[in-house]
Amino acid sequence: MINVFKKWMDELFSEEEAIILLLIIFGSLLLVLTMGNVLAPVITSAILAFLMYGMTAQLMTRNVPSWLALSLAFLVFVGSFFGILLILLPLVWKQMAALFNELPTMLAQWQHSLSLLPAQYPELVTDEQIRELILVIQSELGSMGQTVLTFSISKIPNVLGLLIYLVLVPILVFFFLKDREIILAWLANFLPKKKPILAKVWKEMNGQVANYVRGKVIEIIVVGVISYLAFVILDLNYAALLGLLVGLSVLIPYIGAAVVTVPVLMIGYFQWGMGAEFYTLFIVYGVIQTLDGNVLVPLLFSEAVNLHPVAIILAVLVFGGLWGLWGVFFAIPLATLIKAVLNAWPTRQLLDEEVTNA
Repeated sequence: MINVFKKWMDELFSEEEAIILLLIIFGSLLLVLTMGNVLAPVITSAILAFLMYGMTAQLMTRNVPSWLALSLAFLVFVGSFFGILLILLPLVWKQMAALFNELPTMLAQWQHSLSLLPAQYPELVTDEQIRELILVIQSELGSMGQTVLTFSISKIPNVLGLLIYLVLVPILVFFFLKDREIILAWLANFLPKKKPILAKVWKEMNGQVANYVRGKVIEIIVVGVISYLAFVILDLNYAALLGLLVGLSVLIPYIGAAVVTVPVLMIGYFQWGMGAEFYTLFIVYGVIQTLDGNVLVPLLFSEAVNLHPVAIILAVLVFGGLWGLWGVFFAIPLATLIKAVLNAWPTRQLLDEEVTNA
């Protein structure tokens, strides 16, 4: 047993660069787990700068001076950052508060609709089952309201932390954009001069993940804005809140669209009932989801990440459970990183082949 384990370890760590790569991965993971809250502004700023660098690079390829490309990208970031903070979030919060105030009325209407089911479908539903279901939902809604209230009260002391974000994030994004090459060169000084494995992983990640992350942000914006405009035209209540939910639902492949369908259709049902407006909403929402999956996604993700659907769902569950919304957003990039590391990982067989070919 010991000899088998030793042989396996020799195959896995036959190259010293593999050990360095493993240390980098575990060191980064340990840093995020132990100091994630402290370094959150830096990590957030680095991610945002990574997103905005795509715009800077595109402008520079069109012969725009680097200082002008940087300035334009930063102005777009600042405008988007404060637009979301000062316009979108207050509107969504206002609609969310209105929705919670209207929940008792919705619940009463929903109870009335459920109470009619035993008479309509006596062979499928009984009065006792309906009563038990109503009690369960009332209990869940009560605990949900208590959770929201507790969460809101617990976050009041974090106003200072929000102010720190407002000041630090734009400054850090600017310097990450401006001094990107300097920072990357400084980090490279801590790595070996010859690093074919790290270079291979970086090349695969820089192409696929950059395409995925930037494409996903564009998809969120496009789907969210189109959904919001469609809901406004249909005069659906809570259009901004539902538009935001539909936009964010694209973060979770295969699951997000199905989950967010429930609140969209429920609010439409409570507002109009099973009338023509409700069926129009159902058709419009279905068209948006169809265009997103069959037109927008192929356009944005031309260099699609080659992962099996099971691997994608597993990555969403694992990383979402570890890091919440950020984990869900970066589940596929992280899964791609693991795949790139496994593909580039040196083994004794590969090393022997390289020696033979040489």
